[in-house]
Amino acid sequence: MILGMSRRFATFSFLLQALLVWFLCSGAGAAPPPFEDSMAQRVLACTACHGDQGRAGPDGYYPRLAGKPAGYLHHQLLNFRDGRRHYGLMTRMVDPLSDAYLLEIARHFSSLELPYPPPAPVTASPGLLHRGEVLARQVDAARGVPACTQCHGTQLTGVAPDIPGLLGLPRDYLNAQIGAWQTQQRRAHAPDCMAQIAGRMDATDVSAVAAWLAAQPVAMPANPATVMPPAPPGAPRWRCGSAPAVQAAGERP
Repeated sequence: MILGMSRRFATFSFLLQALLVWFLCSGAGAAPPPFEDSMAQRVLACTACHGDQGRAGPDGYYPRLAGKPAGYLHHQLLNFRDGRRHYGLMTRMVDPLSDAYLLEIARHFSSLELPYPPPAPVTASPGLLHRGEVLARQVDAARGVPACTQCHGTQLTGVAPDIPGLLGLPRDYLNAQIGAWQTQQRRAHAPDCMAQIAGRMDATDVSAVAAWLAAQPVAMPANPATVMPPAPPGAPRWRCGSAPAVQAAGERP
């Protein structure tokens, strides 16, 4: 009974936050949505920043949630709640919510199959874009940097349940997240493979791969793959604490 009351309180608290955020973002003159107590209404707190149905915010900072693998979204909600990622508004919103309820939120957004907008106009030089494509598709054996496709799928749409797609994300967001791994402002469960990989990339690498990824159109359906792609010949596999499917074939570089 106590657990049931706790769950109802957390649900009410999250719904109240959703309506408050919606009110603040929509302006005082806007009529509130009718009360229906659906998951779509409860996550208005999310879509106020992440865009309608989680399609992404208009400012290039709040990423798309719709269609991302549920395991990945769940991990990120847990990371914000438990201090592995840092953004005060996110932490305050998810702090009172249970693991199970955060998984419900993750599954809601993961189930949404919505078209992607066209990419923003390309401003990077052809040379920088070429370097970005090489990093995304080819192993840099000299520095021990795997191709993005090695873990994020051949089509870069992610691998269910835990690895996100990299397409359809703004360049600024990609730059910021790789930088956050480099400075340890963003962390994941150990072994934190992305922190290790980002630490081997220089500023030009980050700019190049972010520019190339952000410039790619996303064809529908853009569902995550269901199995990991085969590792390129001679490329070691990485162990990632947040993605058990990424298993090592031999030692990590």
